[in-house]
Amino acid sequence: QVRLVESGGGSVQAGGSLRLSCSASGRTVTMGWFRQAPGKEREFVASIVWNGSTNIADSVKGRFTISRDNTKNTVYLQMNSLKPEDTAVYYCAADLRPYDGYLATVQGEYDYWGQGTQVTVSS
Repeated sequence: QVRLVESGGGSVQAGGSLRLSCSASGRTVTMGWFRQAPGKEREFVASIVWNGSTNIADSVKGRFTISRDNTKNTVYLQMNSLKPEDTAVYYCAADLRPYDGYLATVQGEYDYWGQGTQVTVSS
């Protein structure tokens, strides 16, 4: 069992930056970020494997960066040039299955989830 706790959400004006953190209670293989806006389905944002390989959604590529500190079992999501359409609840997720070269982008592939943190971007 792995517990995930997100932090770092908040309100910011368009063009601003936020950094989300997600701390895991134990070691993980793949960690990902998803987001869900009101009235919309949860969508993939980014994922990272223990070796540093990453996968970033096209909608945030060039603006968001995912990183991790394996010594702290923590993953980060640096969000720059934020837009109002980035407003959502952001969820951290973890997958413990061995990495086989494929970075999971579907929420069903993750076994553990955090409680979510709200990000609000105003225009």
